[in-house]
Amino acid sequence: MSDLFTSDFFAGNRAKLRELCGAEVSIVVTANGLLQRGGDSTYPFHQDAYFWYLTGVTDPDIVLVVDGDDEFLIVPGRDSSRQAFDGAIDESTLLQHSGIKRIYDEKEGWQRLQDQLKQSKRVATLAAAPAYIEQQGFYTNPARARLVQAIKENQPDIDITDMSRQLVQLRVIKQAPELLAIRQAIDITIDTLKAVTEPAELEKFTQEYQVEAAISQGFRSRGADGHAFEPIVASGKRACTLHNIANNGPLDTGELLLLDVGAEVEHYAADITRTVALGAPTPRQQAVFDAAHDVQEYAKSLLKPGVIIREYERQIEQYMGKKLQELKLIKTVEHEAVRQYYPHATSHFMGLNVHDVGDYQQPLTPGMVLTVEPGIYIPEEGIGVRIEDDVLVTENGIEVLSERLPRTLGSPTIK
Repeated sequence: MSDLFTSDFFAGNRAKLRELCGAEVSIVVTANGLLQRGGDSTYPFHQDAYFWYLTGVTDPDIVLVVDGDDEFLIVPGRDSSRQAFDGAIDESTLLQHSGIKRIYDEKEGWQRLQDQLKQSKRVATLAAAPAYIEQQGFYTNPARARLVQAIKENQPDIDITDMSRQLVQLRVIKQAPELLAIRQAIDITIDTLKAVTEPAELEKFTQEYQVEAAISQGFRSRGADGHAFEPIVASGKRACTLHNIANNGPLDTGELLLLDVGAEVEHYAADITRTVALGAPTPRQQAVFDAAHDVQEYAKSLLKPGVIIREYERQIEQYMGKKLQELKLIKTVEHEAVRQYYPHATSHFMGLNVHDVGDYQQPLTPGMVLTVEPGIYIPEEGIGVRIEDDVLVTENGIEVLSERLPRTLGSPTIK
């Protein structure tokens, strides 16, 4: 059992969700399922963030049922062969973590759920995403679609509603244990980046993957569960590809090295980016860095309760446009021109997922955690700069959670 997240945390989240959904609605949520990697092997399992938020359970294929004060888990059985390879599910641990009193096997659990649905006529669950999301170019976990199909097969006339809005409303405001986990993840990330980018340490590396390995070792040795997302270690022109996760290029003196990484602690993420010079930065590199840093300072000055992120992003686009003009990269501050050198947003919510849930058209509220990460990318000059910090919205403005990590290019020497 985590010292940060007790069963009271998960039980409290379920109680709040019941209030938002209404007592007359049955709530049914599924864990993620395993995904095939190749042959009979799977990718490392990562739990659905909503399911973990409600249960603290990290096993696949389990279903949570909440019907008023009646709560139970449906746990599928494992044959002896699978138990030999994957281990048996420890039901006492599930009960301890979740605070739920009852567990049923698949047959009895679905029979009880079917009986409840006949009474309530309505069920709230999480809508299944499309099997393939074309914009991101990836397939989604099929567990939610499988659950919805099973509900319809058991109760064809049931009214199924999507409760993602209610869960987003809960998750976007971070509770005390969540903030402690995020702060720990940020502190580990800061201490690791400080160690890796010390001039005497950085000069030992000749390849991007060596830096990645040092960061991985630093995270685990300092108590993190690992990376919150695939680390980005990109130098020179490679830093102009925003999600360059290959990390397989050489480190050359005279280039800039972009490090976009974050530790994960108790399922919660950090997300910090620093750009450092491999050797003494050129005047042009310094000018681009200073422009990005100025935009970040401007962005942080805007953030406070009541701000709507969509409007805030438009303000930053205009400010960035002026900086790009000063760098003589664009002639007029127009959307298409600015986005040629600054193709992403400045802020996203952060928490259980590094890009966490939240409504970008609703006013900011104390307790929200966001990133602030402007960047300037000039492929034709081999310059990519991004500076990213994590901030907590407070009653009067923001607290920069990653404040103690310097924002300078530095001047290490690569031999």
